[in-house]
Amino acid sequence: MNCQNCEYPILPSDEKCPHCGALPLRRRVTFGARREEFALTREEEPFELGDVAQAEDWQSPVEQKSEPERPVTKPASPSIPEIHWGGFFRRGCAFVLDVVVILALSMIMFIMCYVGYKVGLSAHGRALTWEHSTPLFVLFTWGWVGLATAYFVIFHGIEGKTIGKWLLGLRVVGAERSAVTYRRAFLRWLGMVAFAPVLLGFLWILWSREKRGWHDFLARTWVIRD
Repeated sequence: MNCQNCEYPILPSDEKCPHCGALPLRRRVTFGARREEFALTREEEPFELGDVAQAEDWQSPVEQKSEPERPVTKPASPSIPEIHWGGFFRRGCAFVLDVVVILALSMIMFIMCYVGYKVGLSAHGRALTWEHSTPLFVLFTWGWVGLATAYFVIFHGIEGKTIGKWLLGLRVVGAERSAVTYRRAFLRWLGMVAFAPVLLGFLWILWSREKRGWHDFLARTWVIRD
């Protein structure tokens, strides 16, 4: 061992340093014991600056637990009803039924015109002959045109159904299945009369995806099945 004052080697049995005379400090020496070193070690990972924030977290107040978000349920959209278009043959059968109804009404109207015209001629001392029947046929022709026009315009304007369409479950509607006005019903009738010589206007229903004729395109109408 060495002296703490002058670093001169001395024996453990010496009471003072032979060189400087300083009294050595008494130390307890244990022979054969293994000295264990003390060190601050961390087995997990080395200390970094970022650990300061982690060490301070335990001092922060306990965070309140947030409630789990409830799933937002959207209101179910109303289901759109499926639209069934009126086909060519169904519409053709309905038109035939309407023609039968108009012919029946025309027959009644012709009888009334014939009786009234004959009574008028007899009042003037004349007989009903082919020479005097021209005014009768002119009157009946205009009366028949007015009857057919009123039949389709009024029935389509009221509920979108004629008698034939009512029997076969058809209805004429506007955009977004709205009701047909009398003005649109009259425009549709004019288109039907105008395109009657051109059969392609009616045959177009066979190729149209929405089963519409040219008079339907003109009046912006559709024929659907109820």
